[in-house]
Parts: sequence; structure tokens; C-alpha cells
Amino acid sequence: MNQTGSVTGLLGGSFNPAHVGHRRISLFAADALGLDVVWWMVSPGNPLKPKKGMAPLAARVKSAKAMSRRAPIRVTAIEQQLGTRYTVDTLHALSLRYPKRRFIWLMGSDNLAQFHRWKDWRGIARQMPIAVIARPGYDDDAIASPAMAWLRKYRLSAVGLHNRSEWSAPALIELRFDPDPRSATAIRRADPQWADGYAGPVPRDDVTHSLIHETSPGGGA
Repeated sequence: MNQTGSVTGLLGGSFNPAHVGHRRISLFAADALGLDVVWWMVSPGNPLKPKKGMAPLAARVKSAKAMSRRAPIRVTAIEQQLGTRYTVDTLHALSLRYPKRRFIWLMGSDNLAQFHRWKDWRGIARQMPIAVIARPGYDDDAIASPAMAWLRKYRLSAVGLHNRSEWSAPALIELRFDPDPRSATAIRRADPQWADGYAGPVPRDDVTHSLIHETSPGGGA
């Protein structure tokens, strides 16, 4: 791919619910990597996470929209429209649909620690650069993970990413900033009924502009 088109960060997750940590990570990555926008890809469902306690998709999207206000962040449930279940298929479909965009996959170090469990994780790494953002308590597991053993030889600094004449992958960019201890798990524990506050009309997708209706769970690792 050449150096044309906007640079979009992709942050996938359940957003169950979205919180300030998601926002801080996204804004930090956007600044460090020179991103034009970050897409929060709210997953219809994740095979690596239990269905119990998962709020409806519309509520999770609404929580993400509320948390991303006045920021260069767009909330999307595009996996639902693409009909993809796994990240590797989603990223391939996005690259075909938006050929003029350059994408960077954003993930926390907690996800890197289990990245080797994702379907065709090497295929994901070969599709676009991956930026890993430190998360408290997960650094040791991430460093010792099978995925890191493979990705280590593709390490690249954020400056090196900017200076590349060609946009290529695999590439691993490690970003460190003041860790944010907040988590969706803690929010759910404090307020198990948080999703009730997002009842009402179905939300509209910021990327596809279609209405987001509840469907059978898809998406995931």
C-alpha cells in the first residue's frame, strides 16, 4: 500500500460498557501514531468472552458514543453488517471496502498476551501494523506470549512508522503511557444494571450510517 489516504486506528472490543480508559488510550494512540481517526469497533459477540453479563449491542454502542463525544473517534458495529465472525476476516473485508484508508490495529497488552489464541493471528499481523498499548498487570504475560516471540522481530518505533516510505506489515509498535486502571468489569460490578440507562431508540453507526439492531452474536477474536 502506498502513503495515500487517511490513517485510521481500529480498536475492537465488547465495550461492555465503554469507559474513560478506552478514550484515553485512543487519544494517546492517535497522537503518537498520527492517526486521523479511531474507529471503535463494537463487537456483536466475542468467542473468547462469556455471553453471560454481555449487554445488548445497542446499549454498548450508545455507551461508546457517549464516551467518544467531541473526540476524533467513530463508533461502529460494522462486523454486524460485514457478517464476519473473526478479526482476521473483518480486517480483510475492511481493507477491501476502504482501499484508500491505511489501518492500524490497536490492542492492549492484555490482548497481546492471548493473541496466539485468535484465529490466524499471524494473518492479522500481515494485514496491517499492530500498535500495542501497555495495560497494568499484563506486561509480563504479553512479553512472554507466543505471539510476542514471533512479533518481536518486527518491532518498529512510532517515529519509524511515520518515516516509512511504504506502509507495510507485519509491524509491531509498542506504546507506553500512564496506565489507566479503570475497567469495564469494575464498572459492571459497581452497577450491574448500567445498560438500562441506554434504553430507547436504536443507535446509528458512525461509519456505515445504518441503524444498529440487535442480532445473534458474531464477531470476535
